[in-house]
Amino acid sequence: MSIPSYWRSRQQRLALVGEVCPTCEAKLFPPRDVCPHCGGPAKTRFDFCGRGAIYSFSQVNAAPAGFEAYAPYMVALVALDEGPLLTAQLTDVDPEDVYIGMPVEMVTRQMRQEGEQGLIHYNYKFRPLLERVQG
Repeated sequence: MSIPSYWRSRQQRLALVGEVCPTCEAKLFPPRDVCPHCGGPAKTRFDFCGRGAIYSFSQVNAAPAGFEAYAPYMVALVALDEGPLLTAQLTDVDPEDVYIGMPVEMVTRQMRQEGEQGLIHYNYKFRPLLERVQG
């Protein structure tokens, strides 16, 4: 990914910024110009809370080019609390502890680095939801 492209998409990758359709109120991630539910324009910004549950998951053993050093790693289809499903890497969890329905939350983590002194790519990942301390 080029530096300009990486910079332009930072809100989606680092803060889960999507859109909400003003016609049918569907929450959309990633953002798009046309709502896939009703066909109306979808240009209103929506900030997702970053919490959801694992809908499905798998372990990647044969990683794609550029990610070989990180294999094996877990990926999941996450159902966000607001509705959309998205694919994300799981972090801070033992693969044996992952289950469908597991509550998770978004965190920003390093995804990869281009060479030893190259651009460091950050993206959202999901980890098990941490208990919130009341007090």
